[in-house]
Amino acid sequence: MTKRKELSELRSQRWFASDDMRGFAHRQRTQQMGMRRDEFMGRPVIGIINTWSEMSPCHAHLRDRAEAVKRGVWQAGGYPVEMPALSVGEVMVKPTTMLYRNFLAMECEELLRSHPIDGAVLLGGCDKSTPGLLMGAFSMDIPVIYCPAGPMSNGQWRGIKTGAGTHTKKYWDELRAGNITKDDWVDLESRMTRSAGTCNTIGTASTMTSIADAMGMTLPGASSIPAVDSGHPRMASLCGVRIVEMVWEDLKPSDILNKASFENGLVAYMAMGGSTNAAVHLIAMARRAGVELTLDDMSAMAAKIPVAANVFPSGEYLMEDFYFAGGLNALLKKFSHHLDLSRPTVNGKTIGENIADAECWNDEIIRDESNPVVPLSKGKTLEVLRGNLAPNGAVMKSSAANPKFLKHVGPAIVFDDPATMNKTLDNPDLDVTEDTVIILRNAGPVGAPGMPEWGNLPIPKKLLKLGVRDMVRISDARMSGTHYGTCILHVSPEAAIGGPLALVKTGDLIELDVAAGTINMKVSDEELAARRAEWKPTARIYERSFAALYQQHVSQADQGCDFDFLSGPAKVPDPVIF
Repeated sequence: MTKRKELSELRSQRWFASDDMRGFAHRQRTQQMGMRRDEFMGRPVIGIINTWSEMSPCHAHLRDRAEAVKRGVWQAGGYPVEMPALSVGEVMVKPTTMLYRNFLAMECEELLRSHPIDGAVLLGGCDKSTPGLLMGAFSMDIPVIYCPAGPMSNGQWRGIKTGAGTHTKKYWDELRAGNITKDDWVDLESRMTRSAGTCNTIGTASTMTSIADAMGMTLPGASSIPAVDSGHPRMASLCGVRIVEMVWEDLKPSDILNKASFENGLVAYMAMGGSTNAAVHLIAMARRAGVELTLDDMSAMAAKIPVAANVFPSGEYLMEDFYFAGGLNALLKKFSHHLDLSRPTVNGKTIGENIADAECWNDEIIRDESNPVVPLSKGKTLEVLRGNLAPNGAVMKSSAANPKFLKHVGPAIVFDDPATMNKTLDNPDLDVTEDTVIILRNAGPVGAPGMPEWGNLPIPKKLLKLGVRDMVRISDARMSGTHYGTCILHVSPEAAIGGPLALVKTGDLIELDVAAGTINMKVSDEELAARRAEWKPTARIYERSFAALYQQHVSQADQGCDFDFLSGPAKVPDPVIF
C-alpha cells in the first residue's frame, strides 16, 4: 500500500503553512472570503474545475454538481475551491470547440499549477471538455478524478425514439426532401432534447467519457449515469470524498495510466461504437501521459472488437436505455477477456475488481461478441484508410455507413469552402448522381482553423428527393459522433498545408476500398506533380487571436492536433513562492 502523505508534504502547505509575510497574506485573503482559519488550515485543498456555462446546455447542471462535490470534500476533511474554466460546449461555439480544446488543456494545467491545489475533480462532458481537461491534468500530474456530466434523458417525437444529433440530421434531410413540414420541424426542436446533459446517443461526449471510465479516470460506471438522475449528484459527492483520499495516497494519473490503460479505453471505444473524433483525442491524451498511441493501434483494436452497444447512431437505443441495461461496467464485463484487468483506477481498485459484480439487465441493448450490433464483417467502429489521397491516414466509421459504398469508384465534385458547397449542392441543375464523391477541403486543423464538424457533408437536394440518403463524402474536417454515413474524415496531411487533398479536381475518379484500407485518386504521379507545382494556399491565415497561435503550433489529425510545445510528458516545475 502506498505510504500516506504527511500534511507537510502537500502542495498547498507551501502557500498556507509558512510564518512569513506570504503565508500571512495567503491566510489573510482566504479569511477575507469568510472562511474560518480552521476550515482551510491543515486540510488538503481540492480544486473543482468547472466548465459550467449558460451557453453550454450539456453542462447546465454542473453548477449544482460542483456543490455536490464540495459536500463530499468537506465530509472527507478537505477544503474545496471551485474554479471556472472554458466550457467548450459544442453547440454554440463556432466554428468549433476543437479550436479551443488545447486552450482548455492549457487552462486546466495552469489553474492547477498556479494555485495551492493538492488534488482536483474535473467537471465536464461535452465533446472536447473530456480530452481538454484530462490533457491538462495529465501534464500537471496531481491526483484528479474526472466527473462526467452524463447524457441527457431519452428523446421521443410522435412515438419515435429520437437521439440528439442523429435525428437532427435525419429529419433535416427529410425536411429538405419535402417529407416533413416546417411546422413538424419546429415541433421537433422543442421536444427532442428534454434535459440538461450531453447527447443521448453514443456521440463524442459519451464516447470520451466512456473511454475515460474504462481507463480508470472516473469512478466505475460514472460515464453511464444520466445527467438528471438522482444517482448523478450522489456520484459527484463520492468524487469529492474520494479525491481527498487520493491526495493522502498521492495517487496520480501517472500511477494509473500506461499503454494497457489506453488499450482498455480502446476496448470501450470500439464496443460502444464510438465517435471517430476519439481517434484525434486519444493520441493527444496518450502523448500527454507519455504513452505512444497511433492510428494503427486503434485500427488493430477495431478489428477485434465489434459494436456491441445497441445505441444510436449504429444501434437502436439511447444512453439512458444503456444505463438501465447495466451501463459501461456491464459492457466491459462482457469484453473482460480483452482488458488488462490489473490496471488501477481512481477508486483504488483494479478495473477487474470494479466490474467483477457488474450485471447486464438487457442483452438486446448490451450485447457481446456472439451477437454484435454490427458484425466485424459488416462494419467497424473505426476504419483507418491510407493512399495517395491520405498518405498519413484518414478515418471513417463503417458500422454507420451504407455497405454498398464501402467499395466504390466515382467522380469527385470538389469544394474549397462550406458556403460555396452548401449553395451549390441545392442547385437542381447540378451534375451529380449517387455515385459522385463530394469533397470539402480547407476544413482541417490549420485550414478552418480548428477542424470543425463539417465532415457529414450534405447530400444534394435533388438526390434527397429521389430517396438518396448516403453518398461517399471526403474531407479534412471532423464529423459529429452523433452522425452517420459513408464519410471519410481527418484526411492527413490536410489541404491547407499542401496535402494531396489540395490537388484533387472536380471530375477526378476517387477509389474507396474499405476492406483494403485504401483511399486513392486515380491520377498519375506525373499529373499530381504538375498540379503541386502550380498549387497555392487558399486557406485564410490568422495574424492575431488564439486562432493565430493555433495555426502556428497545431499538429495534424494523425498526431492528435495538440500544440507542438505541449505534446509529450515533460513537466513544468511548481511556481516559486516568495
